[in-house]
Amino acid sequence: MTDDATEPISTTAPGLAGRAVASQRWADLAFVHWRVDPGLVAPLLPPGVRPDVFDGSSWVGLIGFELQGASIFGSPSIPYFGTFGEINVRLYAVDSQGRRGVVFASLEASRLAAVIAARAAFSIPYFWAATSVIRRDGLYTYASHRHGKPQERTRLAVRRMGRAVTGDPLAEFLTARWALFTERGSTTMYLPNAHEPWELFEATLESLDDTLVATAGLAGIVGREPDSVLYSPGVTSRFGRGSRL
Repeated sequence: MTDDATEPISTTAPGLAGRAVASQRWADLAFVHWRVDPGLVAPLLPPGVRPDVFDGSSWVGLIGFELQGASIFGSPSIPYFGTFGEINVRLYAVDSQGRRGVVFASLEASRLAAVIAARAAFSIPYFWAATSVIRRDGLYTYASHRHGKPQERTRLAVRRMGRAVTGDPLAEFLTARWALFTERGSTTMYLPNAHEPWELFEATLESLDDTLVATAGLAGIVGREPDSVLYSPGVTSRFGRGSRL
């Protein structure tokens, strides 16, 4: 089933059950999205979830940001290893209970320890890459290439515009996501998160040279203009304990 969801999007995160197991700040985010046929997305999702659909389409996002101040179980921020540029390719899914979440097709990170830990603990598809985030006069440039596979790369430049985005159903659909679905072995895991509401701004895509979306299994997407481009100064996110779907 890939019909548009009828439940309204909640822009306020539900509370986490129990103590947060980790926290991190996502700073200076660029959200670049394209419409995708749900039938192309479905084979890339873990068992037990289906494509989440808005306006008849599923969506694929290329998201760049700087991860800052990562900590676990209330510890102080981890120096060096807790701050790095990250770029991810993400999809959107919903489970049989109507819970919406993100499915990561890939994540690029420059800290090998973080890559190893995320893969080992949750089977999240992190890749070790040389990443950078450059800020200059309202232009945000995110770049990455994988170690050993430099052809698997991206360079994304987005310019923040002055107008705030509020009450936009598509923007809320793409950003108000309070969980991650990931496949671990033969089990699909549901990993909740919570943070303050997004502060979003209109943005324009200034340039893009990307192979990550195609490498993730969705060729021919980034050759056309995106259907949504947004910028956010960021949020601080907390993560709860995962559960089996």
